[in-house]
Amino acid sequence: MKFRASFASAAFNKSIRQAVALSTTLAAALLLLGSEPAQAQAWPTKAVKMIVPFPAGAAPDVVARLLADRLTHAWGQSVYVENRPGAGAIPGMSTLARSPSDGYTIGFVPAAAITLTPALYKAPQYNVDTDIVPVAIVATGPMMVAVNSQTGITSLAELSTYAKAHPGKVNFAAAQPNSVPHLTGEMLSRSAGLNLFTIPYSGSQTAVTAVLAGDATLTVDGLPALVQHVKAGKLRAIAVTSAKRLPGFEDVPAVAETYPGFDSLGWFVLFVPTGVPSQIVEQMNRDVNKAVQDTDLIARFAELGVYPRPGNAAAAKAFLLEQRAAWKKNVAELGLQPQ
Repeated sequence: MKFRASFASAAFNKSIRQAVALSTTLAAALLLLGSEPAQAQAWPTKAVKMIVPFPAGAAPDVVARLLADRLTHAWGQSVYVENRPGAGAIPGMSTLARSPSDGYTIGFVPAAAITLTPALYKAPQYNVDTDIVPVAIVATGPMMVAVNSQTGITSLAELSTYAKAHPGKVNFAAAQPNSVPHLTGEMLSRSAGLNLFTIPYSGSQTAVTAVLAGDATLTVDGLPALVQHVKAGKLRAIAVTSAKRLPGFEDVPAVAETYPGFDSLGWFVLFVPTGVPSQIVEQMNRDVNKAVQDTDLIARFAELGVYPRPGNAAAAKAFLLEQRAAWKKNVAELGLQPQ
């Protein structure tokens, strides 16, 4: 009887211990399941830094600040811009890549930093595939092909005729060497057989000034650098580099109408360092998409020659893969080598 009693008591105690262990395990599991949403809901609890690899006051910087202002209201925390300009966007991108993966550092990243810098610099100091991840496409920025109005050139066909009649004498003012506008101009020259003579300039302003002065025949650049001169009649826009004509510029044909398949865009994508929790990335994506679909912001973007392109993070990743493949091909066709 004593043996049976002791056995029953031991069995009872074992059952109690198992029940307690099971309860503890379930409680821990529930706590773990509930912790991620709680963490995501808690973000952000402090200011968020937006790294912009452009000088303050440049058109892309203005776009970034417009977005930062909208996100400040959406998140209830200050989103402040830190300008880190430099060749190939390397200073800003390397800083972003080394930042903590806590969601408090984001990058307003241009096309060249993702498509050209990794291909044209031997040591870019960041790896697009491992150091950063895309959050959302903010906007695209098509470019214009513009000539001095006094040349009398009104179309790509006339430019081609003029170039063939003046071999080696049609100067192309390139706004910053190996930039997206510069290489877009080189691809146009290759596609159309223009045999342009490229003159590199330090930026958009000096390149446009050269065309206005008659020192160069044409330039290719984003709309903000050209529109005021086009409207004043000093420059003539003979094409846009997007696959289709642009809203507000329906009278300017796309290059693709003359040279099928031609499509070149500037763009801006929001990135974060690799390792930021997925819940935070998803929240950022939703809030950026909401911001860029605001009527007032769309109007402000239009003034700067950029067009919102909302979509989820997967769509952003697919877009970037497509763009990187296209520019890898372009760089190879142009025979460019890493420096």
